[in-house]
Amino acid sequence: MSGKRDKFKVEKSILEEHIQAAGLRRTGQRDLILETFLSTEEHLTSEDLHGLVHKKDDTIGLTTVYRTLKLLTEAGLAREVRFGDNKTYYEHHYNHDHHDHMICTECGKVIEFFSPDIEALQDEMADKFGFKPTHHSLRLWGVCSDCQQSKMDTPTAPAGAQPRVRVNTAIH
Repeated sequence: MSGKRDKFKVEKSILEEHIQAAGLRRTGQRDLILETFLSTEEHLTSEDLHGLVHKKDDTIGLTTVYRTLKLLTEAGLAREVRFGDNKTYYEHHYNHDHHDHMICTECGKVIEFFSPDIEALQDEMADKFGFKPTHHSLRLWGVCSDCQQSKMDTPTAPAGAQPRVRVNTAIH
């Protein structure tokens, strides 16, 4: 039977291959950071992840978490995302389908979605202009249905103004 040691076996192998190619070594701290990251489906900042890891091993510092997240990103296991609150979040990348994000400017909820229509329109526009996309990120800011219910008249940001965003994760 596959036990706890087999959990995330493929991801650990990918990270190990990447860090060996970079001339680094596999450590228990990196493994714990990877396992903790992969055990949550949340969008996490390095500080969020450090808080979770620190509960399991209080000797792991924020710098180690930050550097490991950089390695996870380079290895294709994590992806950086930004939601307009001047923070970098990380989400799973390996073996996860492409998706876009809607961010509530009232409560900070992040909603992931996929639209084949939007993807097709992006491809059509790229073709029209002879553009070869390498990657893209679509983020919509607005007010989620829960906040619309609790606050019926929501002021909108002036045209051209960046919305004020407070991303809310289950970690906080």
